[in-house]
Amino acid sequence: MSQIPPSPMNLRGAVDLTSLVNRAMTAGQPPAAGAPAAPAGEQGGDVALPSLYFEGTDANFNDFLDLSMTVPIVVDLWAEWCEPCKQLSPILDKLIAEYAGRLVLVKVDVDANPQLTQAFQAQSIPAVAAVIGGRPVQLFQGAIPEQQVRDVFEQLLQLAAQNGVTGRAAVDGAEVPAADDAEQAEPAPEPLPPHHAEAYEAIERGDFATAIAEYKTAIAQDPRDFMAVAGLAQVSLLARLAGKSLDEIRSAGASATDDVDAQLLVADLDISGGHVDDAFDRLLTLFPKLDAAGKDAVRTRILDYFEIVGVDDPRVVRARARLASLLY
Repeated sequence: MSQIPPSPMNLRGAVDLTSLVNRAMTAGQPPAAGAPAAPAGEQGGDVALPSLYFEGTDANFNDFLDLSMTVPIVVDLWAEWCEPCKQLSPILDKLIAEYAGRLVLVKVDVDANPQLTQAFQAQSIPAVAAVIGGRPVQLFQGAIPEQQVRDVFEQLLQLAAQNGVTGRAAVDGAEVPAADDAEQAEPAPEPLPPHHAEAYEAIERGDFATAIAEYKTAIAQDPRDFMAVAGLAQVSLLARLAGKSLDEIRSAGASATDDVDAQLLVADLDISGGHVDDAFDRLLTLFPKLDAAGKDAVRTRILDYFEIVGVDDPRVVRARARLASLLY
């Protein structure tokens, strides 16, 4: 029942899915047994934990969202009956130990925790996701090789550094020793360009308008700033979805199948939930029916999605070819 993709998902266009995860959580519950206490320190500091390995449940996952403000969380969605899960699990355990507190692993039994399974959009297992600063990031599905998992973790740490989540877990009050004591410390990540930093801070505050303005300024100063282009596409999507009811978006899209605005909003929702192919298919199927203005709106939105997902992603490559055939 597992699906092994040709390559891990590119992390540079990760989408803020906080609202989807929070929707699946039960508000107001006290921390459950086995969950770590929320860290008291700031982003980038150390946090004392009893272990680097935890069992995540529908009841205790809010505490891991808090922990992810300090240390990146890797989430392993598995089941007892899943043979590929048993192949992947030792690889994850080994690499978490090697990263020596820079990552924490949370294992989620999908059969026992349907809310988390839905929140992380786990359509097949094993599925591995992450949480950085309270935001989930989809990583990969299937029992991929160890080196490929390592590559994904390296990308994950880069993304975490860009968001200021550079803390380290200490077990029993002491920092976890590195797997190789001779290994040199990695250089500190380069600081973000000023407008990027301002945009990230604005996103943290929920001030999407300011973040959009900062990214536009960065692009005006350097049209080849591709990270700003991707950031602008991402935060624009968040702004369009902010404050809207997910059920109302779906209902409007179902009742107005030829309405451009309604279908664009449903496609936004698909992208934010990781249903990339669904979003592309929805808009590309609608495209031939539209007038010139509608086609331009859909084309522009699809190009934004290319930046969010990553221009080298196979789903983007397929959609780009399909769009080109419709245009020419």
